[in-house]
Order: sequence, then structure tokens, then C-alpha cells
Amino acid sequence: MKAVLDTNVWLDWLVFADPSSAQLARAAESGALELLATAATRAEWIDVIGRAQFALDATARAAVAARYDRHARVAGDDTAAAHALVCRDPDDQKFIDLALASGAPFLVTRDRALLDLARQASRRHTLAIVRPEAPAWCEALAARLAAAERG
Repeated sequence: MKAVLDTNVWLDWLVFADPSSAQLARAAESGALELLATAATRAEWIDVIGRAQFALDATARAAVAARYDRHARVAGDDTAAAHALVCRDPDDQKFIDLALASGAPFLVTRDRALLDLARQASRRHTLAIVRPEAPAWCEALAARLAAAERG
């Protein structure tokens, strides 16, 4: 299963080890989940983890960046679906565009501007824009993990 995570969800998982990310971590580490990125989403990740508020030294930033790179499949910046759904926050548009261009069924976020597009995304593009604790996302992860365990 493919999914797009916004930067805050990556932070929850890789920087804060938030318990809400445990199932996501298991699915990604088992190979049951394909996490998609672009050069632009990766650049945002590198910028964010370098911010003083996270207090990550160079060694910690390098380790977190390496974990991101190990789990994210960086796709080309395909603009075929660009702006098929427009986010009011231009900084978040890259996540919508990636999800639509890649055909990912999920965009996982806590961002209000992205979540406000959930109904349109579902109706017009069969894209579920969900919070990390959303039942549909959790159930999809559980199903993928169960299938992976069965082999």
C-alpha cells in the first residue's frame, strides 16, 4: 500500500517516537507500506529537522535524515495531477500533488489546511486525507501488516 505522510507525521514518527506512530513504523519497517516523497517534500523535511526548536545536533539530524531516506521512496516530481485539488496553504500543495500523481490511497496529516480538503479528495479522487489515528488508516495498516505476516 502506498501513502504520503506530511512532515509533521514524519516528525511524530522519526523524531518524537509518538506512540500513535507505532503501527505506521511496523508497517514501514516490514515493507508492508510504501511511503512516497519527492525532492520537494524531502527538502522540507531536511529544513524542518534543522530548526532550533527541535534541538537536534548534527549527528541526530543525520540519523533522522537517514531513517527518512531508508523509508521514503523518492518519486519524480510528476506534475500530471498538479493542482487537481488546490490547498489554501501553498506549502502543503506538494503533498496533495504527490498523493494524486502517485495514486496513493492515503495522505496522512494533522495539518488543518490539508484535512479541510478531505471531502473533496475522497469524492473527486478517491484519496483519503486522514489523521494518523483515523480508523480507516489504522485498519488499512493492520490489514497490510496481517497480510505481510501471512507471507
